[in-house]
Amino acid sequence: MRIALIASPFISVPPTRYGGTELFISHLAEGLQRKGIETVVYCNGDSTVGVEKRACYPHAEWPLATETSGMLKELDHLSWSIEEAAKTCDLIHINSAPAITYSRYVSAPFVCTLHHPHEIALTRMYERYPEIHYAAISQHQASVHPTLAVTTIHHGIDTTKYRLQAKKEDYLCFLGRIAPIKGVHTAIEVAKRAGIPLKIAGEIQPIFRDYFDAMIKPHIDGHFIEYVGEADLDMKNQLLGGSRGLLFPIQWSEPFGLVMVEAMACGTPVFAFPGGAVPEIVRTGVSGTISSSAEEMAAAVKDTTYSPELIRSWVEQRFSVDIMVQHYIDLYQRILANGFDSEAKVHLVEEVAA
Repeated sequence: MRIALIASPFISVPPTRYGGTELFISHLAEGLQRKGIETVVYCNGDSTVGVEKRACYPHAEWPLATETSGMLKELDHLSWSIEEAAKTCDLIHINSAPAITYSRYVSAPFVCTLHHPHEIALTRMYERYPEIHYAAISQHQASVHPTLAVTTIHHGIDTTKYRLQAKKEDYLCFLGRIAPIKGVHTAIEVAKRAGIPLKIAGEIQPIFRDYFDAMIKPHIDGHFIEYVGEADLDMKNQLLGGSRGLLFPIQWSEPFGLVMVEAMACGTPVFAFPGGAVPEIVRTGVSGTISSSAEEMAAAVKDTTYSPELIRSWVEQRFSVDIMVQHYIDLYQRILANGFDSEAKVHLVEEVAA
C-alpha cells in the first residue's frame, strides 16, 4: 500500500511555528512509515518530514502576500500533486476543500480529512463528491455533516516529542492564533481575575493586527501579561510544561484544538470553554476543567490538585499518534479492500438538493 498525503504549499511539514494541519500531516506520515506503509508527502521544498517528499514550490510562504496569489498557488500545487500521486499511489489523502474537485480526473480513491469549522457552502460542495470518504477530527465535527459518509478519527500527537514536567511555575499560558475566536482577550481577563501571570504565544496574522493592537497590546506589560512571540516545538515544551494551566477560552465551535493535547502531553491541565470538540478532549477533574464564563475559569485555575502524570496518561491512552495512525490504516484498508459504494449517498445528495 502506497499513500499520498497532500499538504498545502504554504507551510512546511512539519511546521516550524504555526501550522496545525501540517503538524497532523507530519505525525500521520511518519507514523504510517513506522508501520511499514510507503508514504509520500506533497508539500513545499522546505519541509523536513521523514518520509518521501515531492514539491513543485521550493519554499514555504506564510503569511501570504495576497489572497489571490495564495489561491492560485494552492490550485497549481493541488493539480500537480494529485496528477503525480495518481501515477504511483494506491490512495490519495487530501486535507483541503479545493482538492476534492480534482478527484474527478483520477481513478484512485480519496480520503479527505475535514480540518475546518462547519460552513454550509463547504458541506454542499462535499455532497457533490460522495465517492470521497470523509474523516472528521471530532465527533462534534462529524455531527454537523449528517449528509456525508464520515469516519471520526481524533488527532494524535507523538508524545515522545513532548516533555512531561511535574514541577509547575506560577503562570498561566495561552498558545494559538491571536484572533478574536481564540479568546485571547478573555484569557487576559481570566489571568487578572485569578491574579496569576499570563504568557501569550502565537502568530499575529495581518488580518487580526487591529484586534491585537486594540484588545491585547494595551495589557502587555512584560511582567504580568507577556507576549513571547510564536512558539516552535522547543518553546512549546518550555511554555506548556512550566505552566500551571493552558487557557483555551474559545469563542467558536473548535473542530479539535490540537494545542490542548500538546499541553496535556506536558502534564499541564487545560482550562477551556465548551465549544465544539472541547468536551471530547478535556475531562473535568482529570485533564482540566470546562467553564462557562471567565469568572468560573478564574476560580478553576487556582486548583493545584491536578496530577501531571495522570494528565500525560490521558493523552497516551486516547490521543497518541499510534492510535490515530492505526485508525487511518484501518480506513485505508477498508476502502481499498471494499471500494466505496456511493450509490446510496448519491441518492441522498439528490434528495437534499431537491
